[in-house]
Amino acid sequence: MAKLRERDATLRAQNAAGRDFSEALARGLSVISVFNATRPALSLADIARIIDLPRATVRRTLLTLVHLGYMSENGRLFSLRPTILQLASAYLGADPIATILQPICEELATRLEVTCSVAVLDGYDAVMVAYASPRKVQAYGVLEGIGLRLPAFCSAVGGVLLASLSESARENFLKDLVPENVTALTVTDKAVLRARWNTVHEEGYALIDQEAEIGYRALAVPVFRHDGRPIAALNVGMRIEQATPDEMKQQYLPCLRDVTESLRTQLL
Repeated sequence: MAKLRERDATLRAQNAAGRDFSEALARGLSVISVFNATRPALSLADIARIIDLPRATVRRTLLTLVHLGYMSENGRLFSLRPTILQLASAYLGADPIATILQPICEELATRLEVTCSVAVLDGYDAVMVAYASPRKVQAYGVLEGIGLRLPAFCSAVGGVLLASLSESARENFLKDLVPENVTALTVTDKAVLRARWNTVHEEGYALIDQEAEIGYRALAVPVFRHDGRPIAALNVGMRIEQATPDEMKQQYLPCLRDVTESLRTQLL
């Protein structure tokens, strides 16, 4: 068995799982996570540099993933294969939020002619677990699709999810948050963010204007369980030319609230 690097040995010692923690599995997931819309194909050297692991370790991981059918090799470049979707489908199929709300998103996107999505909170990110876009609306950027991760602090879905936390949980999130500008309009002042989430908590919706992507506005509301506990955020998004912030609140907010209210009995 290869000897752990000093840094890896330190990380293992600090990990609550101790010797039960599998570095091999963690490395494999790190390699998979490197790929995205802007990095669809990478060389071994690129991957090793991004995740800061020895090339020999990355090579073994890549060849294992190729052998299992999750990745393809084309010359010096590696890329994910559609088989990788089996991993995502396992979560989506087991999660009632995604199962129930995907058709809701599709219906809303068609009826309202806007993109529609549902997100849950995962650490500092809001992660899309359901998504739909009207066919006649062309993609406005790379910020779309199931599995997309957005910084929670500057997105509409994230604002709703954070506002749904207890006040102490929001304070803990804010204390450790290192907000960075995503666009020139991103709000990074922690006092302003705190006040924003308090307002979202009181008003029951979040509207974010070009803070996560220039030229794009989003409106989100909480999705409640049958017992009133918020468990996700339902969102509509559009180009700024489609509606002003006031028009979004007038035209889309009542619809989103009606949908989430009708869903309460379905989400146990």
